[in-house]
Amino acid sequence: MSLLQSFIEVHPDSHFPIQNLPYGVFKPQPTSPPRPGVAIGHFVLDLSEIASAGLFHGPLLKNSDCFHQPNLNNFVSLGRPAWKEARATLQKLLSATEPTLRDNAVLRQKALVPLSSVELLLPVAVGDYTDFFCSLHHTKNCGFIFRGPETPVLDNWYRLPVAYHGRASSVVISGTDIVRPRGQAHPAGSSTPYFGPSLKLDFELEMATIVGPGNELGKPVDINNAEDHIFGLVLMNDWSARDIQAWEYIPLGPFLGKSFGTTISPWIVTLEALEPFAFEAPKQDPPPLPYLTEKVSKNYDISLEVHVKPAGHKDSGVVTRSNLKHLYWTLTQQLAHHTINGCNLRPGDILGTGTVSGPEPESRGCLLELTWNGQNTLSVNGTNRKFLEDGDEVTLTGYCKGNGYTIGFGNCWGKIVPAAP
Repeated sequence: MSLLQSFIEVHPDSHFPIQNLPYGVFKPQPTSPPRPGVAIGHFVLDLSEIASAGLFHGPLLKNSDCFHQPNLNNFVSLGRPAWKEARATLQKLLSATEPTLRDNAVLRQKALVPLSSVELLLPVAVGDYTDFFCSLHHTKNCGFIFRGPETPVLDNWYRLPVAYHGRASSVVISGTDIVRPRGQAHPAGSSTPYFGPSLKLDFELEMATIVGPGNELGKPVDINNAEDHIFGLVLMNDWSARDIQAWEYIPLGPFLGKSFGTTISPWIVTLEALEPFAFEAPKQDPPPLPYLTEKVSKNYDISLEVHVKPAGHKDSGVVTRSNLKHLYWTLTQQLAHHTINGCNLRPGDILGTGTVSGPEPESRGCLLELTWNGQNTLSVNGTNRKFLEDGDEVTLTGYCKGNGYTIGFGNCWGKIVPAAP
């Protein structure tokens, strides 16, 4: 079977071939209203223009105003049949053999905007944000660091996807500066806690589910229907102040050590685009309870990297290479567990996976693990780091390669700026 090609030239290494078509929200000009788009090669296809031209003529989308909204919440709420209809329409429109857009110079001029000239915004209005703790290797490493080798993984961890409720208001788009947080930390040599700028600022390599239709309050999502509630995935950096977190987290969990900033990438890659890179998830031991037992249990082969550019340097260095396949609890188990008590998820909610660490030292997904909580130093382009310094820049990237193309997520990028006075 020949590979589907677009009339738009797409470099073989591009993250955004016609097989991907990730969704985002952008402004073509600084004064333009935000509108939904999909990435194709070096362009954004303006979905408001495609909708205005009457080209979404399938039964589910022909009368919808979802592509005339300032975010994707309306569209993601429509569910998988509408997502499939949109994908089929867009793949046909952008294909090399379809003249409708290819041969309409006026529409092409309006609808295809160079990626380099647009402002990318948060793709959804985030109503709620939950962060899970689903990588066994990350969990073990954190347990060794904070509790020692006797009980690195607590018994409940193998029974349920552990999570805490994060702060939606500080979820920001890639490229937003992260202000070093101030707060309390463990007393050092006195009974008075330290107070000031965090001295242990860290990144966390994560991905996040964007929730689709969601569920009514009091009505859990069945594990075998959970995939229908996942629109797609983004990269996520859940910045962490380890010293603030260590002092505050007992007994109620993370608070100010996490809520100062969480960065997501601008493009949501759909589960349809990721399907060729899905594989059967490893068997869990002990077997999960019936409400978490899936007929088909999937992980995704998504290569993940973290690049750090130290302050004052021209180049960045790779500090982590990991893969989403290292998750113990699947994306669908996370979502089903979240609703089992009747909690209602809503369109545009974000479910973070937790730090995605692998078994090798170079696959550890945060500086806490890479430097063993500052006991060791990490060399980045000849510069030593235990934790992040002001001016450091962190870029996460993710991609799947195979079948003759790359499905990529673009970048999730942020720079540390000094604490507020």
